[in-house]
Amino acid sequence: MDDLDVRLLVDLLRDRINPDRALGQHFLLDENVISRAVNIAGKQSSIDDSSHVLEIGPGPGSLTLELLRTGARVTALEVDAESVSHLNRVFMDVENRLEVRLIDALEADWPEDITHIVSNLPYQISSPILERIQRHHAIFPLRGIALLVQDEFAERMAMIGGHANRGPLGHSLWLQFDVDLDSRVPPHSFSPAPRVHSRLVSLMPVNRLEINNIDNRLYRMVVSECFANRRRKLRTLLSKSPKRLNRIPGWHRTRWSNSIRQIPPQTLELRPENLTSVEWAELIEIISSE
Repeated sequence: MDDLDVRLLVDLLRDRINPDRALGQHFLLDENVISRAVNIAGKQSSIDDSSHVLEIGPGPGSLTLELLRTGARVTALEVDAESVSHLNRVFMDVENRLEVRLIDALEADWPEDITHIVSNLPYQISSPILERIQRHHAIFPLRGIALLVQDEFAERMAMIGGHANRGPLGHSLWLQFDVDLDSRVPPHSFSPAPRVHSRLVSLMPVNRLEINNIDNRLYRMVVSECFANRRRKLRTLLSKSPKRLNRIPGWHRTRWSNSIRQIPPQTLELRPENLTSVEWAELIEIISSE
């Protein structure tokens, strides 16, 4: 690997393919951003030879190279066959620490023992990948995550920039992670350049005392349904039970009707975007106490 660098990896792959924007193929060139991504993923637990890192959409291997230099094992999930051939060719001397799989990350079985996730995510799968990360972490706890995503999407993940950026995405992530925005990454840091700025985001696992007495599925269900009509008041939004409420053990329409009577009248006059994640948790705890 000593003879490899990021520019060479990108050039070698671009000699063989024309990047497909539909696949989100914007290859990261900025070595400072690459190094930073690995560092922030290991903020709580360093990435080293005891780590197993999942990378989604490795492309030419820009991040893969930096991850392998830490000594970690890497599982890379890639949908482009030529990129898979390229990665197996340029990293053939570390094949015992790198597994490259030709598969969609949304359809693949993720290794149970992964400790970190580091990825330059294709923009169009950012939301479903985050849902998949949350489901995986609930069963197989992760130590750290660093993602490169579209700048506006990052603000919605962290719910900064005003009430308009509060929504189901950020509230759902809050249940399991502290979301921190890191470096803003301009288009010229990629080849080919995207039309928008990107942002490095870290997700650090956290155990929140505020959610000890609530059902996370109920929290996510209620938040999602309320934000589907975010301009309405909670009085109207909560008057009917969520559509799939009976999928949560112990819940049915009658219990729901009785439960919402416990909500303070002043809370019912609010709109979904007025509540912080902690206040949503408090609301779900009130509803669940009936």
